Amino acid sequence: MTPASAASPDIIRIAAALLIGPDGRTLLVRKRGTEAFMQPGGKIEPHEQPVHALARELDEELGLVIDPAQAIYLGQFAAPAANEPGFVVQAELFQLTIDSGVSPAAEIEEVRWIDPATDGNLTLAPLTRDLILPFYRASLTAIA
Repeated sequence: MTPASAASPDIIRIAAALLIGPDGRTLLVRKRGTEAFMQPGGKIEPHEQPVHALARELDEELGLVIDPAQAIYLGQFAAPAANEPGFVVQAELFQLTIDSGVSPAAEIEEVRWIDPATDGNLTLAPLTRDLILPFYRASLTAIA
């Protein structure tokens, strides 16, 4: 093991969605057998564009079919993984406004719409709690 690899954590590359409903609330999901709620999305396969990974994951996990061209790229965010100790999740984050229903499927056990100004009284994954929700709140303040 080289010193560089010893110092850098293992990275999980994902595409994640900041899904906004018509009422301004945002959708969070909880995987089966876990406690933390997080943005919907999932791992990016080799040679897959992040926005296409997002579309695939949203369809698999929520039955939500999106037009990738409607996804607004917000940037790359990284934080400790909620469910994989010692790993860092590196998310390519996209914002989508949706007005269709979603239902948990695949490994998703529960979905919750929350007011993005709060934590919804939920246990949140570090990426959602520390980066994505504060980023979204700041964007709302900038618009107001």
